[in-house]
Amino acid sequence: MKPLDNLVVLDLTRAIAGPYCTLYFADLGATVIKIENPNDPDFIRDYTPTIGPGSDGMSAPFAQYNRNKLSVTLDLGRPEAQDIFRDMVRKADILIENYRPGVMEKFGLHYQALKTLNPRLVYTAISGYGQDGPYRKRPAYDSCAQALSGLWSLNGPKDGPAVRVGTIISDLAAGLNAVIGTLAALRVAQATGQGQMVDVAQLDSTLALTGYAVPNYTAGGILGAPLGDEDSNVRPFESFATRDGQVFFGGFNDKFFHQVCAYFGEPELARDPEIGAFATRNLPEVYARRVKPKLAGWFASRTTAELEAALADQVPLAPIKNIAEALADPQVKVREMIVTTTYPEGSLDSFALPIKFSETPANSEGLAPRVGQHNDKVYRELVGLSGERLAALKDQGIL
Repeated sequence: MKPLDNLVVLDLTRAIAGPYCTLYFADLGATVIKIENPNDPDFIRDYTPTIGPGSDGMSAPFAQYNRNKLSVTLDLGRPEAQDIFRDMVRKADILIENYRPGVMEKFGLHYQALKTLNPRLVYTAISGYGQDGPYRKRPAYDSCAQALSGLWSLNGPKDGPAVRVGTIISDLAAGLNAVIGTLAALRVAQATGQGQMVDVAQLDSTLALTGYAVPNYTAGGILGAPLGDEDSNVRPFESFATRDGQVFFGGFNDKFFHQVCAYFGEPELARDPEIGAFATRNLPEVYARRVKPKLAGWFASRTTAELEAALADQVPLAPIKNIAEALADPQVKVREMIVTTTYPEGSLDSFALPIKFSETPANSEGLAPRVGQHNDKVYRELVGLSGERLAALKDQGIL
């Protein structure tokens, strides 16, 4: 069995934040039904690169975020489609959507309407700014939340301009918070029979990723700014050049700092009145004048492999790898974090679900669906439509 076997999830999401959320449910065994407009399916289906050559190849980004899902088509702007959708809601446990607030109201399919059909329904809405507030109806992408949350202002080279975080961190954070919120609400629904709406915003999710920045400002009046590889509160906690690459070293406490001093043949520094103890070694002026130059010289005298072999088991030190190197890393391989899925057009390596279960493991090797691939299966088995009715709905452009 899988952890979420027998759950039915209606997936009205597109792009990344929503599909990343529903990916967790799909990999964990839920029946996730991705509902796409037949005339306007999920636009990341067109993202490159593709699996296999030609215009008919499956989008690799789409495949990673939509594996193990069923796909049906339904034009929710049509009254007949809305009736079919209501029948689906009656038999679902969870609905997840990432429209702008107001879209589901336009269809008459908002939470207040749907909970009368299924009181136990957990309705999760992912949006840029949330279901209330002055920005609620603004369009938003990941970078909007990075900008407004303050996260963007914290990232970049020291004393240089702020730089966007180099991944879709706001999308991913919102998706993960939606998973947590949905599962928490599901637990309540299963215990009481009462569902609820779960409201997750990219802005909120990203603000919660700003680390020390909020208490540093509210309690200390310190306004965060780009620090490059450095940490705002402790040092050393940054990257250093090696003879042939870069490593991260986070040995700010006395134990780790003293171990590095001993390895490089200067154990007496552990007793130095200025840098032997964290309280003074961590002072920005002392660190810049005495500690960082010493560490920089030490690390530059060794190769990355030498440092990893000698120190990584004793102190927080890690080589800074590119994606190709990360995928080949033995720890990543042992953790089975890269899975291979075979499509008719070719195979795809993508990340696995980063949660390991001892008894009910997830499955991250499934295929992503073609548009409407499962219309017949879902509408016959879940809704009970006949073959004649399905053919008529398709002819009318409703499916």
